[in-house]
Amino acid sequence: MHAMILAAGRGERMRPLTDHTPKPLLQAGGKALIVWHIERLVHAGITDLVINHAHLGVQIEQALGDGKQFGARIRYSDEGTALETAGGIAFALHLLGEQPFAVVNGDIYCDFDFTHLPARAAALANSADMAHLVLVDNPEHNPKGDFSLQDGRVTNPALSTQHSALTFSGIGLYKPQLFASIARGSKAPLAPLLREQIALGKVSGEHHCGAWVDVGTPQRLDELDKQLRASQNAGHA
Repeated sequence: MHAMILAAGRGERMRPLTDHTPKPLLQAGGKALIVWHIERLVHAGITDLVINHAHLGVQIEQALGDGKQFGARIRYSDEGTALETAGGIAFALHLLGEQPFAVVNGDIYCDFDFTHLPARAAALANSADMAHLVLVDNPEHNPKGDFSLQDGRVTNPALSTQHSALTFSGIGLYKPQLFASIARGSKAPLAPLLREQIALGKVSGEHHCGAWVDVGTPQRLDELDKQLRASQNAGHA
């Protein structure tokens, strides 16, 4: 199966760090954020990777190359100007094949076990669903959450008073058809597409209870770096 890592964002909240370095190449625990994802995907046997980029994208291609150093095959989708999440995925569909594929936000850190994804993708392909989302506990900066989860189905929170809302992790599986209505090269956000399919009852989901950080500010990057280095030191002790 294919996986796409989203790396086209400008990273406004991370300035000045992102003025000269694309956000996915910022380091935590001695490793670029995007490299943590690549290594975990390859470990899970997912080696066909697509990375989109816009802001300082040449640096991303120079740093990661064709992926051989990671045991992967990396292809790039150069948007020039960022097309937002759904627009970026639609722009890269010709690289992602006809089967369900994984998408991972390049600016998160997460210890989600990607080895689950191929089986989840196969189940998605054989169902009427259009997407499968990984949800996490709400962080401080998103206290109201995004969606609810009930018996493995994702619902819009207003419809689910008994189940507290969770936050979308930025990890999901999607059928290519989900993006069929987006003209290639146009800007389009992902949330409206997901909410439409959720309302139709066509989105499954799971709750990841492990580590997850939306590395959206220099402070969060610094905190993550300290946590990872502390765990690395403890491992060597």
